[in-house]
Amino acid sequence: MAKKEELDPETLAVLNWCIEVEGFLVAGGATLAEAQDHIEEQIEWFTDLFYDGLTPEEAAKEALA
Repeated sequence: MAKKEELDPETLAVLNWCIEVEGFLVAGGATLAEAQDHIEEQIEWFTDLFYDGLTPEEAAKEALA
């Protein structure tokens, strides 16, 4: 049985933040699949927004603009 790889706290914080962004994208009219695809395709951009200090809601507004 393979041991599950542990994520470092910083990576986990970015992932959890992206999950929150996903919810705001869906609330803004995207489907769940569209939101997930967009985050995956633009992960570097979203990561930059995370480190720039944007809230998940602010990042979703930027993505939907």
